Parts: sequence; C-alpha cells; structure tokens
Amino acid sequence: MTETNPDKTPDIKSTQLQEQPTAVLRETVPMKGLREFFGRAYSSVMSAAEQQHVQLAGPPFAMYRGMPTDVVDVEAGFPVAAPFPGGGDGGVTAGSLPAGRAFEAMHVGPYETLPETYGAIMAKMQAEGLTPGDAMWEYYLSDPAAEPDPATWKTLIIWPVA
Repeated sequence: MTETNPDKTPDIKSTQLQEQPTAVLRETVPMKGLREFFGRAYSSVMSAAEQQHVQLAGPPFAMYRGMPTDVVDVEAGFPVAAPFPGGGDGGVTAGSLPAGRAFEAMHVGPYETLPETYGAIMAKMQAEGLTPGDAMWEYYLSDPAAEPDPATWKTLIIWPVA
C-alpha cells in the first residue's frame, strides 16, 4: 500500500456484522510476546473446544481492545458454532465478536505491514466522517507453517465503527 506500488492498496468494504460467539484466551501481552501467546491461545482453545464438544466455526482470530502500544489487551481464539460453555483447561472462556457496522480489508503480506492496512481503513472511516471503534480483529487465513512465504499471507482485518 504505497504510492510507488498502488497494487498493494487494500480494497476496503463497509459491512454489517452479526454477533459471533467465540472461544478465547484473553491476556495483556507485550507486543514482542504475541507470537508465543497466539501459539498457546490457539492450542488451548482447540483443546477446550474438543473437551466441551464445541464445533469451531471459522479461522483463528485475534481481537485487540484499544490501540496497541508496547503492550496490548488481546484475545485470541476461534469463532464457534454455539456459545462456548466455558470450564475448559487453560483459562479459555466464552467471548463474542460484536454486531454492528464495520469496515473490512484483506491484507496480503507479512504481519509487519498490517499497520499500513489499518491506516488505510482509518483514513476511509475519517473521510466518511466516522469514528473507529475501540476494538478491532484479524482473521488469519494463511497458516505460516503451510505457506512459508510471508508475501502471500492473507489476513482479513475487521474494524467496527464506534
């Protein structure tokens, strides 16, 4: 997403979201510790969902509450087909992705360039006179273990309007 490479400009769409139940692990994590947290969170949620006989209903995601700084309030997990009953091992709890108006954009590339796509979404909201919400989330559509080239990774960013 640069002026020298306009092909990288994300396609940003307005969408109306339905509430989605989730199973998550939520912590306050240093930015440099996110990779370790995600590995632990996704493993814990998959295990808890299996123990509770809850069907996963989408790709892994991470929801960020507030603007990330050196430390971030984050919950990571999976959408689930029915509300998660809780009680799983490892601190996994029920959560939800909220309903309402949001903007979404497909980010293609390494995670380090995600701020460029967030910036484009924020600019579009501001151009339309809208205020970004306090929480945003990312669906990780590529598995880095299966796709070693970060240039091909796909991350769907969802940013609700306040």
